[in-house]
Amino acid sequence: MLEFNLLFFAVAIPATVFAGISKGGFGSGVAFASSSILALILTPTQALALMLPLLMLIDVATLRPYWRRWSWPDARVLILGGVPGVVLGIWLFQVTNDDVLRLLIGAISLAFVAWQMMKPPKALHRLPASAGVLAGIVAGFTSFVSHAGGPPAAVYLLSQRLTKTQFQATTVLLFWIINIAKFIPYAWLGLFTMQTTLANLMLAPFALLGAWLGVKAHHMVSERLFFGVTYVLLSATGGKLIWDALN
Repeated sequence: MLEFNLLFFAVAIPATVFAGISKGGFGSGVAFASSSILALILTPTQALALMLPLLMLIDVATLRPYWRRWSWPDARVLILGGVPGVVLGIWLFQVTNDDVLRLLIGAISLAFVAWQMMKPPKALHRLPASAGVLAGIVAGFTSFVSHAGGPPAAVYLLSQRLTKTQFQATTVLLFWIINIAKFIPYAWLGLFTMQTTLANLMLAPFALLGAWLGVKAHHMVSERLFFGVTYVLLSATGGKLIWDALN
């Protein structure tokens, strides 16, 4: 049962604003940190179900500022892989439990930080379209089970040498489509409840605020500072989730 107490809002409001800022201005790469944070006070399935409609709202709010500024060839190959990846995620949800999901979300959080510390330079050779489809499959899968599709998509997109705005716009388009593909399976699995719906209604203004701040920050804020804080946050929450899963 969700309890709408001070602790819930103290955690959920910043997490929602953070997701909006990340998706609105920084390529969605760390938006899944919001799910990791919420999973500290909710079950993983509650955290994922609560975040999906908010992420979809942020998608709609950020489509217009980046409309047609994406790289369609790159978005297309990622989408081709993303939908089958969602299907893999549906299968995992039916054969696992909350502790496995905590372990998976925590591991993805720490793996993302490690990847960022070792990621290849911008001079990386362009990856072929086949690699884009594979990245899309991984993105669809990790997006379904932890809203963490940003990192695998970023690996491919970074190799394409896009401009900052092309990169951002392409991720907006990609995850708008993937999140739509996730919604019906989430409902079919019974993840949405009246409580998560009520929470969505209360948190929607903060999601829109975060999206607006993200679009503004895309042109103003240092990415190094934003991501530096995010990596510390992900390391802490990821480690805590793994500890909880194993104990």
